[in-house]
Amino acid sequence: MNSSLRSDATTVAILTPPGRGAVATIGLRGPRAIEIVGRRFISAAGSPLDAFPLGRVVFGRFRGPGGAEEELVVGLIAADDVEVHCHGGIAAAEAVAAALAEEGATHIDFPAWTALAEPDCLAAEARVALSQARTERTAAVLLDQYRGALRAAAEQIDCSLGHHDLASAAEGLRQLLDRAELGRHLARPWRVVLAGRPNAGKSSLMNALLGFQRSIVFAEPGTTRDVLTHTTAFDGWPVELADTAGLRASGEPIEAEGVERALEQVREADLVLLVCDVTTPWSSQEREVLAIARRAMVVHHKCDLGLVDGGEAGPPLDGRPAGIAASSLTGQGIDLVCQRIAQALVPSPPDAGTAVPFTERQENLLRQALAAAINSQPQLAIEALGGLFPLDRLSTK
Repeated sequence: MNSSLRSDATTVAILTPPGRGAVATIGLRGPRAIEIVGRRFISAAGSPLDAFPLGRVVFGRFRGPGGAEEELVVGLIAADDVEVHCHGGIAAAEAVAAALAEEGATHIDFPAWTALAEPDCLAAEARVALSQARTERTAAVLLDQYRGALRAAAEQIDCSLGHHDLASAAEGLRQLLDRAELGRHLARPWRVVLAGRPNAGKSSLMNALLGFQRSIVFAEPGTTRDVLTHTTAFDGWPVELADTAGLRASGEPIEAEGVERALEQVREADLVLLVCDVTTPWSSQEREVLAIARRAMVVHHKCDLGLVDGGEAGPPLDGRPAGIAASSLTGQGIDLVCQRIAQALVPSPPDAGTAVPFTERQENLLRQALAAAINSQPQLAIEALGGLFPLDRLSTK
């Protein structure tokens, strides 16, 4: 909870996520909620807002900053809880929130609003993450955490600590931490970078993976000089694909800068697709990518031009590593690349109801608890777990 807020404060927050939409919702909560909205709102019937019964939805006109008016709907949920539904988009919602702030409401962001509404901080964090989930699959995992999966796992670990069963507690903590990478990407896409030499077909492969043309494809080497990105999903897991500049030595400053950016992307990527042309020899640039990438998968591209069939491919005669043979032109191997991306990022998808830590705060606390359990310090481990939600809900015996 925001300790700087007065207990009698009336707060306002934009409840819909950023982006384009038909309708946006602004929430107002506090003892002056109806009064503050009523100062800017005139119902279509001409009656003041406080004349309508609670539970009523009221249509009318709202006066925004500068006196501009727009038609919107006000929902009277409770005496201290009002929702304003206006035209979608960031600008319209921000204008309504700014006008209500001018009338005395305290403008807070959605995470702070959720923390005020949810006394359970794990549930509050799950609600915030749910608002940022990109796919149905990631939302389902987060919904399990909102319903108590992570809490139940923490309570079980705490029970083991309370009985001085440090081995069971440590094993439970390790299992949770094994899922931490997955959890961090439930509300933030994995970063998958396409890297390789000029004209290996990175842009064509990106378009094939997306199913439409996003990257510019041109026969001239060095066409892609900056990082082009697009968000998609593989097997329900959100991914941001990044198409990078071709890797080669260059004295041309702009192209050299593009190569350096590409290498930086390779180092930071969750997964690198090393795209190599099957008709050209294996090179030092490709070896460098494999050396610096945290996780990489080789795609032997343009297999329609070589002697390799689409699909799983062993090392050809020039010593390049095994990978997947694919052709963006014919579609050979593209489905397999999509499948392998999902498997590389999430090798063991969680079953329904599985506990998954999903914020860096939770992961850090779990790591502290594990270190304490390993060092035979059960009380310190309990205190670290207590940071996940109020300590009085955990055993301190």
